Amino acid sequence: MELAAAFPQAERERWRELLKGVLRKSGAATEDTPLDAVEELLTRRSYDGVPIAPLYTADEALASRPFATAPRDGDENPAGWDVRQRHADPLPERTREAILTDLENGATSVWLTLGSAGIPVAALGEVLKGVHTELAPIVLDAGPQTRQAAEAFLALAGPESLGNLGADPLGLAARTGVTIPTPVDLAQRVAAEFPGIRTFAVDGTAYHDAGGSDAQELGAVLAAAVAYLRELTEAGLSVEEAAGQLEFRYAAHADQFLTIAKLRAARRLWTRVASLSGVSDTTARIHAVTSSAMMTRRDPWVNMLRTTVACFAAGVGGADAVTVQPFDARLGLPDAFSRRIARNTQTLLLEESSLARVVDPAGGSWYVEQLTEQLAQAAWTWFTDIEKAGGLAAALESGLVERELSATWEKRRKDLARRKAPLTGVSEFPNLNEELPEREEAPAPLSGGLPQRAYAQDYEALRDLSDAQPVRPKVFLATLGPIAVHTARATFAANLFQAGGIETVTGAPEEFDGGVAVICSSDKLYAEQAEAAAEALKERGAVKVWLAGKGEYTGVDGNVFAGCNAIEILEGTLRDLGVTV
Repeated sequence: MELAAAFPQAERERWRELLKGVLRKSGAATEDTPLDAVEELLTRRSYDGVPIAPLYTADEALASRPFATAPRDGDENPAGWDVRQRHADPLPERTREAILTDLENGATSVWLTLGSAGIPVAALGEVLKGVHTELAPIVLDAGPQTRQAAEAFLALAGPESLGNLGADPLGLAARTGVTIPTPVDLAQRVAAEFPGIRTFAVDGTAYHDAGGSDAQELGAVLAAAVAYLRELTEAGLSVEEAAGQLEFRYAAHADQFLTIAKLRAARRLWTRVASLSGVSDTTARIHAVTSSAMMTRRDPWVNMLRTTVACFAAGVGGADAVTVQPFDARLGLPDAFSRRIARNTQTLLLEESSLARVVDPAGGSWYVEQLTEQLAQAAWTWFTDIEKAGGLAAALESGLVERELSATWEKRRKDLARRKAPLTGVSEFPNLNEELPEREEAPAPLSGGLPQRAYAQDYEALRDLSDAQPVRPKVFLATLGPIAVHTARATFAANLFQAGGIETVTGAPEEFDGGVAVICSSDKLYAEQAEAAAEALKERGAVKVWLAGKGEYTGVDGNVFAGCNAIEILEGTLRDLGVTV
């Protein structure tokens, strides 16, 4: 029995006709709009210029799938992917206890931040006491003290130990501006004596945290990997040995499909480089860590949702190891509860959702395959631009990388300001009465290189400013007509102003007693009452009168509407209320 037999054959042209009819009703299309142009009206572009179309069909299928991964039932992570917990608490005894708790409750490897930004290097032996390094891989991140930490770990390690020494001189230069020599001798020693350890963690999170796009992160990581491959082979390692010393680290963010495509594209890119270099095993080992840039200080519990989506996408995208950041990561040192939630996020996806039972579950999706290919092409273009500039070190020194990342950040920042990229709990549905959990201050992260940005930073700065005032700033929502008429726009205006920490009070225009007011109602009532309401508000001391919606009326100073620049409006409103911004 064919279930679709009673329905007409679906055709793209017919779908376009129906779509055009809908868009004509909204004013986005006209009778003269060609059918070929209809889809473009609903197509958006990523920050890399990759088109995200409304429909993908077999017409977009690729001749070959651009994804390669090793089976997930190997000896290194038999449970699926490696559940990697990060630790940076400078108190060794407390860190050791947290590590053992993690390993006893679902984590399968340990990621240690060492040096001034975390655990003292001298305490490495103490924090790893009781940890079986032949079962639980140990990944180091010691920044300028990479060599000292690596030598300390190798002194503790045995021939069957697993892990990564975390060397990434180019990534360190990107994040901090500090330059250290590439530890070629460590790589030679590790290749000869420790088959389960890698030397390099080629980290792309510095580029992501600076506001960069997915392709920019991919291209920079590829440029770093090629630079290390050259240095290692010039020092005498075979190309196979050199490639075997590299592991890749990428940020996983809450855009599910872009994260899936990014990790798939990362494999495609490395396969291309490794194949051209003569490497027989072209499989990239990828560590995905949930994005720091997407995390918020305000309403931090929403971070659990962000990291869950990011973790899901990392697993579907084929990450070999995943780190879920605790939801309170931006508030200070995570506590036992937040670490447990981070662990359990992965456990639920692995054990209850069985997400790792299928290799490349997104494979065959026309959308994901196209997105992967286009992202890989954009990343390759950026990689070749870096190579033309003399390599990643030269591109960092000349400022090329920072200029390109900053240009992308400005685009993203405008979308955030206009709430086209909404942040739940921050730019949308803020809670002015929230009680944030208290956390011990974490060691300051290394800085000094590329700027480290957070998507919520502009809104959070305004919230901090409003919270610091002796009396919280207020805006009056002057509603016209019955509740059913003004509720939608009054709710919209309340959310907008509360995103800047500004309290809103609702009432009729005659209840206003000075300050800033927003008229809220329907277009029909605006035509009848807006000008009179604006005049009344001005007479009662309004320094500015906004109108929720579009339309120009005498006495109205400006409009707040979906897509307006919320940051500019919030900054201006605080100034109007006497707050120095």
